Amino acid sequence: MKKIFLILIFLSFAVNYYAQDNVGEKNQKNINAAVYYQEFLNALSDKPGLTRVDVFIQVPYKNVQFLKSNQGFTAKYSVTASVFDSLKKQLIVEKTWNETIDVIDFAMTTSKDNYKLSRKSFDVLPGTYTIRTMLQDKDSKQQAIGENVFKVRSFDKNISLSDILMISKFDSSQGKNAIIPNISRNIPTSKDRVKFYFEVYSKDSTEGNRTFEYSVYNSDKNVIHKEVEDRNIKSGKNKILYSLAEFPFELGVYSLTVSLLDENSKVVETVSKAFYSHWKGLPGVITDIDKAIAQTVYIATPDELDYMEEGETVQEKTKRFLEYWKKKDPSPNNDENEIFDEYFRRISFANDNFSNYIEGWRSDRGMVYTILGTPNNIDRHPFEYDSKPYEVWEYYDLNRSFVFLDQTGFGDYRLITPLTGDQYRYRY
Repeated sequence: MKKIFLILIFLSFAVNYYAQDNVGEKNQKNINAAVYYQEFLNALSDKPGLTRVDVFIQVPYKNVQFLKSNQGFTAKYSVTASVFDSLKKQLIVEKTWNETIDVIDFAMTTSKDNYKLSRKSFDVLPGTYTIRTMLQDKDSKQQAIGENVFKVRSFDKNISLSDILMISKFDSSQGKNAIIPNISRNIPTSKDRVKFYFEVYSKDSTEGNRTFEYSVYNSDKNVIHKEVEDRNIKSGKNKILYSLAEFPFELGVYSLTVSLLDENSKVVETVSKAFYSHWKGLPGVITDIDKAIAQTVYIATPDELDYMEEGETVQEKTKRFLEYWKKKDPSPNNDENEIFDEYFRRISFANDNFSNYIEGWRSDRGMVYTILGTPNNIDRHPFEYDSKPYEVWEYYDLNRSFVFLDQTGFGDYRLITPLTGDQYRYRY
């Protein structure tokens, strides 16, 4: 059976879809669960006064369980999307649907390139909502849950823009301009181009030639690329597909902004969408190669770290980084590098759960979690009468317990039973 991890997915971009377990919680969910990508978009509804919210769910084949069937191999799962009022926490609307994946060749089930995409739409009043999605594998019964606060915009202006949908490719076969969404929003290299889709909603009085400005910002909020085009906008719904010219961008997080300008070149309306460049071979949580190399400190030797850090360019550092992890690959004959993926899953979990004055991966709990993995048991004591808050992590296979004490009372847990000798060796 495949090894699959529970993940809480935050893809409204604060990125994000990064891993988050429920270690030691009283209502702990099973850690073996499916992983998926999700995306939400605002668009004009056919119903007056309402906004259509499109919910996209993308499930990689490798993250659901396939069984032998008459068709070859089959996976089945269900998806539930629920919309709650963010203030009153009341359920507004909910939809559940079932999906089936049939493949002939089992090799298709493990490919990183294969996935199932589904979309459901809700018509709701403008406002702020919490959207919760849940995927359940029908065979393993494992679940994954994502929850996001999402602002639903109104489209009551004379001219307005929908949200941006990133595109993997345009399919013009059979005379149709079908689009294949890029729900993960990963652009592997600048040569892949940045492709996107959006809609313009115009009333009769705003018909005519309009200017659009497309800008890409880096993580420092600096414009690294800009293009301008004029389009003839008609009354009603206008569908726009656009592909930016090739431009140099490196590994990292970026933002695409579409601005509608008036005849005086003033911005009438603007919408933005974050995306990132995740180079082939790197786990999805890595968006900064310098930080990723630093995070390898718990497994690499000082000389190995120096060699990676001394690369003169981002490309050279990334090449050396990938070469290092390739040597660690326990199954070099397939596309997966389990030890690589698991290491950075732990780094991501540590950042999500143990960050305080410093990033979670640098904390004592983050260090132990990254090196040794998920404890078999966590005994928490946050409100003891005669002692400061502390936690005891137990690893049954090591026959060891580790005690973390919060000296300040502000969540700054320090390890008081340090790792020594062979315990400091990364365990996968």
